[in-house]
Amino acid sequence: MTPELNRRAMDNARRAGEKDAPALYSGTSGLREAWFGNANEARRRATLALKLSTGRDLQYFAALAFAYARDDARAKALADDLAKRFPEDTIVQFNYLQSIRGKLALNKGDASGAIQILSGAAPYELGATRAIELDWTAMFPVFVRGEAYLAARQGSEATAEFQKILDHRGLVLNQPIGALAHLGLGRAYVLQGDIPKAKVAYQDFLTLWKDADPDIPVLRQAKAEYTKLQ
Repeated sequence: MTPELNRRAMDNARRAGEKDAPALYSGTSGLREAWFGNANEARRRATLALKLSTGRDLQYFAALAFAYARDDARAKALADDLAKRFPEDTIVQFNYLQSIRGKLALNKGDASGAIQILSGAAPYELGATRAIELDWTAMFPVFVRGEAYLAARQGSEATAEFQKILDHRGLVLNQPIGALAHLGLGRAYVLQGDIPKAKVAYQDFLTLWKDADPDIPVLRQAKAEYTKLQ
């Protein structure tokens, strides 16, 4: 969703008298910006979302956005609060917290620690909350685990994680990780030395984003990496 469409969605939700929807739209857009490399905008939107609501799922989106935006202290505080408020909530304890804490471990350069943390999410990683209409929680642990394997330079393991996302398009729907998994797959194939497959994966990503804003940081990075493969 573009910033303009996101703003319209929030405005429509407010006019309809919905309380949580504007916060969720802001929270998910903050996470999207974080994944795309726009850290400052991610922090701004996540902060706004938390001013609108302290709901469970919204807090998760904001925490993960802060983690990707390298605001580790805020991400950890939100994760600790989730753990305290929802001690018997399965999706919180075995999906949300692993995603946040795994990313925080990666931020510290602890790839093996991140992989260990995320192993606890494996039985639940295909699950998604039904407390909100947005299908925006499935397979986040898989994506973070794929990044952890990349950081650990374990190409075949990373390939399996990103391919898992592509194999479950019915769960991923229009989440950003559906496109970013192609980029992750390309990077994983590079680690394995399989340049032909890496090129295909990069091409798949760049084709999906052919009409995207060329200034998006993750897109610029992907183009630079693809150029080096030529």
